[in-house]
Amino acid sequence: MKRNKIAFVLFLIVTLAIALRFYRIGSVPPSPDWDETALGYNAYSILHTGRDEYGKWFPIIFRSFDDYKPGLYVYLAIPFVAVFGLSTWVVRMPSVVFGVLTVLATYFLTKALLFYKINQLGKTMGRGKIEVISLFSSFLLAISPWHIQFSRVAFEANVGLSLFVAGLLFFIKGLEKKQFLYLSAGLFALAPYVYQSEKVLIPITGILLGAVFYSDLVKNWRTTCTAIGIFILVSFPFYFQTLTIPQALLRAQGVSIFADKTPFLSRSVERLIHDHETENMLGFVFDNRRVTYIVSIIDNYLSHFDLNWLFITGDQARHQPPDFGHLYLIELPFLLIGIYILLFSNMQLKIKVLLIGILLTTPISASITTGVPHPVRVIHFLPTLQILTALGVISAGYSLKRHIGARFARYVVVGVFVFVALVNFTYYLDQYFVQYNPTSSEFWQYGYEEAVSYVASVADQYDAIVVSNQQPLDQSYMFFLYYLKYDPKTYVSHGGSRSGGFAETNSFGKYTFRPINWEHEDRTKKILFIGAINDFPGSVRRLKTISYLNGKSAFAIVTNQN
Repeated sequence: MKRNKIAFVLFLIVTLAIALRFYRIGSVPPSPDWDETALGYNAYSILHTGRDEYGKWFPIIFRSFDDYKPGLYVYLAIPFVAVFGLSTWVVRMPSVVFGVLTVLATYFLTKALLFYKINQLGKTMGRGKIEVISLFSSFLLAISPWHIQFSRVAFEANVGLSLFVAGLLFFIKGLEKKQFLYLSAGLFALAPYVYQSEKVLIPITGILLGAVFYSDLVKNWRTTCTAIGIFILVSFPFYFQTLTIPQALLRAQGVSIFADKTPFLSRSVERLIHDHETENMLGFVFDNRRVTYIVSIIDNYLSHFDLNWLFITGDQARHQPPDFGHLYLIELPFLLIGIYILLFSNMQLKIKVLLIGILLTTPISASITTGVPHPVRVIHFLPTLQILTALGVISAGYSLKRHIGARFARYVVVGVFVFVALVNFTYYLDQYFVQYNPTSSEFWQYGYEEAVSYVASVADQYDAIVVSNQQPLDQSYMFFLYYLKYDPKTYVSHGGSRSGGFAETNSFGKYTFRPINWEHEDRTKKILFIGAINDFPGSVRRLKTISYLNGKSAFAIVTNQN
């Protein structure tokens, strides 16, 4: 393929990626969740005060909800907030931008991998075919349900993936030009600053790259040592704070399978008692709690390779549209073909080991957590899955040309697959852009924007405003800060967020965020209450009921005055 033609096709792919990620970005998904509002408001606060919601000066790790998030996404959002103001589409823009950059980087990464040291696959397939595979890999990521889902929301993991892909790209290029190796080290070092899993995945990836390309790295040991030095220098502040601030590991501890030992210990004890009664000697070995943990970790690890989860069911409403998996079903046969080619073709062995290694190491950190399989924690499956699928599609196309001589027959076969693919893609677009909001609004904590708008319009009529911080109004204080665009200077000067924790008890101005106990509430002041439907007796007149997009009542606004 000629360069201008390649550039034009790549331009179309990137344009498609932008369109699929930017279209209705502020309204699909239908509402920012608490993490997005926290990221946005903390960016707003840093912009105007240099401090986060807790009053901490330019933190590396943000305490938000006692979740202790790496803070790079907040800083990436600041320029957008500065230019366009605080709103949902603005908070999501860093993810959109980095998502599109990942699509672009996938083309160059695929090309770099397949052309690594003019490998045997390149000699067999030719430059033109490798260009087609590279373009198709980028195209598949551009339309990927998995990647679109997390590129349209302020998911820090999506930015982490972009840094990972760029780091991998420049590592491969850096094996020939040392300046790229330095850039790779810097990009890999930045990844842990943006998402929790990266602090485990990046060192694992470093070990994998060192093992696979050992001879190349040793040959240029001075460059390698300098790159390692850059990585240590850039990443040191993050790892130092992670290890020296005890609370920084709360999130990892909270989602770990070791956090709640009761299910494991109870099952283990029951089985050991039965083993003792039946004198089952093997049972004493296999029902040991340590073995139980090992089995659970293996099961969690393997769950991420479940084809049903990948292609059909997915897991929860915030991670994919209804009745859809994380990948297109039409991709499955070509992914299997691509894996077969990867294993049995004459592709450069180092590239084979690298791609297989990425697939096998990606679920390691997720395997010791709860709520698996989890697409956010294993987002590094992308774009390797797309590269293998593209390899399968293009190889199948050339095989078809060789084995079916009749041009009409080839057109029929190709036409059938193209038709099925278009149906699959069209169905996805409908499920995401049409069906997704009504079916998922409850999971996206929908309704706060309407509630805050109403409350702000009548706030002057009340002495105090009490907002529940219990389900379904978890972290309600942050939604009010976010939608009110409450002055962060005032908020921080009065103490900012105080208690921390998942059920944040907080207050600012007239607003107090706490559980509502209707029978014991103060009747001497005129108070406006926002709470769950069951927070109030049926006899209380509702000033307003906030409903989800499926018509189900979300929460109510009432007053203690008749």
